[in-house]
Amino acid sequence: MIKRIYVRTRSLKEGMKIDQAIVDRRGRILIARGAVLDGYLIDSLLKLGVTSVYIREGEEDPEEEKISPLAQSVIEKRRVEDRTKVKLKESVKKRVSEGIQYLYNNTETKDFTDAANNIGNELMRAITDNDAIAVDIGALKVSDEYTFKHSVDVATMAMIVAKQHGLDKKQLYEIGMSGLLHDLGKSKIPNEVLNKPGRLTDEEFEIMKQHSVYGYGILKEKENISKHVLMGVLQHHEKMNGKGYPMGVSADQMHLYAKILSVVDIYDALVTERSYKKAFSQRDAVEMIMSMTQELDLDVMKSFLESMILYPVDSIVQLSNGEKAKVVENNPGYILRPTVVGIESGKIYNLGKDMKCNNIIIL
Repeated sequence: MIKRIYVRTRSLKEGMKIDQAIVDRRGRILIARGAVLDGYLIDSLLKLGVTSVYIREGEEDPEEEKISPLAQSVIEKRRVEDRTKVKLKESVKKRVSEGIQYLYNNTETKDFTDAANNIGNELMRAITDNDAIAVDIGALKVSDEYTFKHSVDVATMAMIVAKQHGLDKKQLYEIGMSGLLHDLGKSKIPNEVLNKPGRLTDEEFEIMKQHSVYGYGILKEKENISKHVLMGVLQHHEKMNGKGYPMGVSADQMHLYAKILSVVDIYDALVTERSYKKAFSQRDAVEMIMSMTQELDLDVMKSFLESMILYPVDSIVQLSNGEKAKVVENNPGYILRPTVVGIESGKIYNLGKDMKCNNIIIL
């Protein structure tokens, strides 16, 4: 049974699920209802002066109890662990997020490059410690502009996509730095534009479009910032068809880092809620990315789809044929179509490779 209880913020524990949305004065969602609290979010609530919140306790009957013996037998035989996924410890998320906030608020500091390198090294260690080659995009998604975690999400995804794409360790580090710093120029955008609660006017959007130029300008004056990092920051809103900004360059003039950042930045923006739009589901966001064949690099898109996990093994999903099923194996390259087993029938559905399953989708 699910219960809703009122808890003092100082009594919150990591792992609790918040049962209300936390918004700022302009109505922007800072923490979504249903979010699982970690140390960083609890600390943020305290800093915001939120003294108490509603917490959701208990769960509905677990789906595991409804799995038939036949299905359980099939699941045990067919289950294949997901590829090694990146796992960011809460302490790492906190340090990296706070580090990014420091850099964005102190662009003129003398220790900027050293601080940026320290943050980049920390994220690089988190990526390489367990030799991660995939991202559970559901577990990763924690971002909003208020906490600066958007930059952490983008950097993390970009590094994994770059690894799938065949880039070496130096390049992984550089694209991680580009991801962490890609929105640095927003520190130069007027607050009334940057923090506007609704959609921007055409004139305001023209101002906002300059943030990548501002970021490039800030970073090119710093010592020991790679020119490749600079190009990733400058061009992350450019498009393959030349319809991006700030310069409208096309495919042959875009740096590879920018091509990778473009994909992951768009994905993260789609699944992030704003006061003027609801967040897209992860599935819908992936489908939108897949449809952007004129704007995004197809090889990079392929690397994105092959390194992201949308339905982790052991997830319970609803199929369009009316049956519930358990994910037993993910098929690289078929992010929307894993292999699943019906939890009552025990029937195997290889959604990615079995032609007989073409008309079945996960709802």
